[in-house]
Amino acid sequence: MPALAEQASAAANPYLPQPARIVRIYKMVPDNYLFTLRFVDPDLAAGFRHLPGQFVMLSVPGAGEIPISIASSPSRTGVLELCVRRVGRVTDALYRLQTNDLVGLRGPYGNGFPIQQMRGNDLLIVAGGLGMAPLRSLLWYALDHRDWFARVILMCGARTPRDMLFGEEMTSLVDRSDIVCLLTVDSDPSGAWPYYRGLLPALFDHVTLDPARTYAAVCGPPAVYRFILRRLLELGFSKDRILMSLERRMKCGIGKCGHCAVGYKYVCLDGPIFTHWDAINLPELI
Repeated sequence: MPALAEQASAAANPYLPQPARIVRIYKMVPDNYLFTLRFVDPDLAAGFRHLPGQFVMLSVPGAGEIPISIASSPSRTGVLELCVRRVGRVTDALYRLQTNDLVGLRGPYGNGFPIQQMRGNDLLIVAGGLGMAPLRSLLWYALDHRDWFARVILMCGARTPRDMLFGEEMTSLVDRSDIVCLLTVDSDPSGAWPYYRGLLPALFDHVTLDPARTYAAVCGPPAVYRFILRRLLELGFSKDRILMSLERRMKCGIGKCGHCAVGYKYVCLDGPIFTHWDAINLPELI
């Protein structure tokens, strides 16, 4: 089996989107849809490879192009899943499309998670708010290659049960024996939520971690980074074992336009996966 880094592939012309067909649109939480896409070219559909944490540039004809993290695992080939939040002109146009309509894709871009370096260690995935979208690829990749990791621990938080991305998927993991899945919500208006209630950092009180042999993957709003990073450091995690998925406005995806430059880093090339060391040296990343 070739090294993971060698499996990632992009079109020969990095500026040229490849046509892809929408095969499924799944409405999750409000203004967050999961689009399942398949390249029109059967060879490209079968041969496309990416790393957990990478992104693609998604274009809607007549509307423009946006960067979107790949939400599906590299271990599940043939289609790509993109979790898209409705936030602007391009996503408005995308939301008006239907199954069988065509969009453009180019990529994959970015560095992805250092899977080879993480193998053999425990894996802690911490997602707050909409942070599950870029971490879902890593989650299912780890579960599909379960023998590559020791313990797999998932902590996921949302404001209410209705706001939890991939809520059905997350709750289906709670009773599995190959993962420790801890779910929490800030509040539960329905009163029917059977799991934890409270802020995401409180979940650390319900699991024992070994920082020396654990990699933590974190994504969420700024408040999540502020409190989760503090808790990880208090537990003794080294800064190179804290990995964050950080996104900024990217235009070209290949480090040419400079839109995503932060100091001496280009998010599209050096990220979107950064260590806590990177965040300390470049605080504008968060």
